[in-house]
Amino acid sequence: MIQFEHRPGILDLGWGHPRPGLLPVQEWAAAGAVAAREFGWRQLTYGSAAGPAPLVEWLSARLRTAAGRTFVTGGASHGLALVASLLAGRDDVILVDSPTYHLAFRILADTGARLMRAPADAAGADPDALTRMLATLRAEGRRVPLLYLVPTFANPTGRSLPLDRRRALVALAQRSGLTLLEDDTYRELGYDGPAPPSLWDLAGGDGVVRLGTFAKTVAPGLRLGWVNAAPPLIARLTALGYVDSGGGVNHAVATTMSCFVASGAYDRHVAVIRAEYRAQRDALVAALRPHLPVTAPGGGWFLWVALPPGLAATRLLARAERRGTSFVPGSRFYVDGAGGADRIRLSFSHLAPADLTEAAARLGAALADSR
Repeated sequence: MIQFEHRPGILDLGWGHPRPGLLPVQEWAAAGAVAAREFGWRQLTYGSAAGPAPLVEWLSARLRTAAGRTFVTGGASHGLALVASLLAGRDDVILVDSPTYHLAFRILADTGARLMRAPADAAGADPDALTRMLATLRAEGRRVPLLYLVPTFANPTGRSLPLDRRRALVALAQRSGLTLLEDDTYRELGYDGPAPPSLWDLAGGDGVVRLGTFAKTVAPGLRLGWVNAAPPLIARLTALGYVDSGGGVNHAVATTMSCFVASGAYDRHVAVIRAEYRAQRDALVAALRPHLPVTAPGGGWFLWVALPPGLAATRLLARAERRGTSFVPGSRFYVDGAGGADRIRLSFSHLAPADLTEAAARLGAALADSR
């Protein structure tokens, strides 16, 4: 019935899922009742192509985005698939950050384009090296329409791209015609201060398409998100045949969300989960530090951890599972698999602090076995 697969005896640090007890079951039910009373039959009929006005207007105000630049989607992955399908095609080159969200690779590859890793260093995407790479590819006659990246509290690293690089990437996009496809999934989950400005905000919407979602802030099962883009691309999204035929995307859930946010439940819930996920982050970081060098990310759901010299993540994984824990090896976050062999991604989102502490102890035991 659900995607998560519980394995008895395993405290799994591999799943980037919300902690079940933090999902707002009662609050969502209350919003559903309000929406049914407020909208009546209008909630259950075909919706507006771009999404219901109450939610679109709330998103535009919250994100300080002008009218006509928001399209409601069935989640960030759906938005990624739609935008990529419109902007890229067979024999194009799509550049992807390294490392980055691994499940985006298949979505982008569905366009028929070739995926290539963009140049990056420890701080993230490297604008100067990217400029040179883009010039080389275009000199070879290759069309390069997109760069996909998660610049804020990234999956898998938890890091945020420095402000100077954000500005340099935006400038590159605006002078070269490259579109930055900004996955802004974790923006609301900052634990040590506000998130840095989005590429979308820095660009004024020129040269950037932003993907947003309620999956991390409310619940992934809602399958509800949005795209921010310039009006011509929004018009292309709303004109898609299945959108026109179906009356928008996820209309009933979107109308319920409009009541959820209008009641103040969204802001209250985000405040709660920020505190809870901060405590979970801190619990895992503290428990790992006797075993591994760990830096606490400023937001998001993940730790990106370097292993001792000579120890491969795939080798450690087998030992970790025998000890009763698990993780995702770092190589999965590189589109060509050539990187991250000595890194592991650990999620602190899914387990309570006590379980995270125990999982870290089990990982420490697996490290001792490896030595």
